[in-house]
Amino acid sequence: MDRSVKPPRSSLPSTTSLSTALLLSGALLAAPAQAVEVLEERIATDHHDLRLERVASGLEHPWAMAMLPDGRYLVSERPGRLALIDETGEITHLDGVPEVNARGQGGLLDVVLHPQYGDGDHDWLYFTWSQAGDGGTATTLSRARLDGEALAEVEELFVQSRYSDPGRHYGSRLAWLPDGSLLMSIGDRGREPPRAQDGGDHAGSILRLTETGGVPEDNPFVDDETTLDELYTLGNRNPQGLTVAADGTPWSTEHGPRTGDELNRLEPGENYGWPEVSLGFAYTSDKRIGRDSAPGMRDPVHVFEGRFAPSGLAEVTGDAFPAWQGDLLAGGLLSERLIRLDLEEGAATGSEVILDGQIGRIRDVRQGHDGYLYLLEDAARGGLYRLVPAD
Repeated sequence: MDRSVKPPRSSLPSTTSLSTALLLSGALLAAPAQAVEVLEERIATDHHDLRLERVASGLEHPWAMAMLPDGRYLVSERPGRLALIDETGEITHLDGVPEVNARGQGGLLDVVLHPQYGDGDHDWLYFTWSQAGDGGTATTLSRARLDGEALAEVEELFVQSRYSDPGRHYGSRLAWLPDGSLLMSIGDRGREPPRAQDGGDHAGSILRLTETGGVPEDNPFVDDETTLDELYTLGNRNPQGLTVAADGTPWSTEHGPRTGDELNRLEPGENYGWPEVSLGFAYTSDKRIGRDSAPGMRDPVHVFEGRFAPSGLAEVTGDAFPAWQGDLLAGGLLSERLIRLDLEEGAATGSEVILDGQIGRIRDVRQGHDGYLYLLEDAARGGLYRLVPAD
C-alpha cells in the first residue's frame, strides 16, 4: 500500500459519543475562539500538515481532558484538582472533588462526560481516582454534576475489590460502549502480577459497568462463580489508553514491563495474557517475562517499538483530518511521542510518528467536538495542547 496517497475513509456514526454527535450536528471546524499560543506553524506528516498550539499552561501533572458542549475544558490534575478552563485559557479549580490519595502514580485520574451530557437529565461527569483505605489504595469511580465552580451531587459508584500497595498501576481509563455501558480499566497494581489472571480480583482487567456503577446483565462472566461479574476482560497489565471506535469496537493500549507495550482489540470474556504472556523484560535484568503466546490468550494487535509507555488513545473521526478517519492516535510518556496507527479491518497495517518530543510526556489524547486533537503534557507545570490543520 502506498501510504503517501492513502485515500480518505468515510466516518462511521456513533450513538454513544458526545463528540461525534456534535460533529454530525454541524459543530465541526467551528473557528477556535481561544487566544492560543502557536508553538509550531507547520508539522509535516504523510497526509496532513499540522499546527501545534498551546491552549493552557500551568497544570500540575494533568491526567485527562473532557470538552464541555460550550467549548470549555475539564482537566483532571493528579494531585487532586479538577480544572475548568475557559476560552481564554484561564483556569478555575472546582470545589467538591473527593480527597484523593496522590501518592506515587495515584490521584485524580480519568474524566469523561455522559454520552447524553447536555440534555439536562444526564449532565453527569464521571471520574476515577485512587482512594485510601485499609491495606492501601483502590481505583474508584465516581460521578458528579457541574454546578458553577463546584461539583455537586457527588456519587461514589464503584470501588475495586481489594485495597493494596504500592501506589501504581491504577489503569483508570473510561470509555462508553454504544449500548450506554461504561468500560473502566484497572491495572495489576504493580506488586503481584498474577492478580491479573485471578477472576476473583478486579486488578489487571477491563470492567464493564452500567451508568450507575452496576453490573450489566449480559456481562461475559455473570454466570461464572469463579469470576467477578464486573469483569469484561482480564490479563491486562496497566491499560492507560482506552477508546471505543465509531463502529463500536473497544481498543486499549497498555504498558508492558520493559518494552512490549501493546495495542489490544478488546472482546468480552477474553484473556490478554499478562503475566503469562508478554513481549517485555524484567526491570532488573534482561530476562523475558512470560511466553510470546499461549492457547486461550489473545495476542496484541500491535506492539510498540522500544519503551513507548502508552497513555491516552483516540480514534480520528470527522472532516478535519480526512485521510486519518478510522485511525488511532496513541500518546507516549517516556517516548514523548504521538503515534498514528493505520487500522484496516481490525488490524494495524502501519504506523507513523506524528510528534516526537515537541511537548514532552503525553498523558492523554482526545478529539474534541470541534474536530481538533487535544493532548495533555504530564509535567509539574504541564499544558493542554491542540493540533489543527496548518491551513
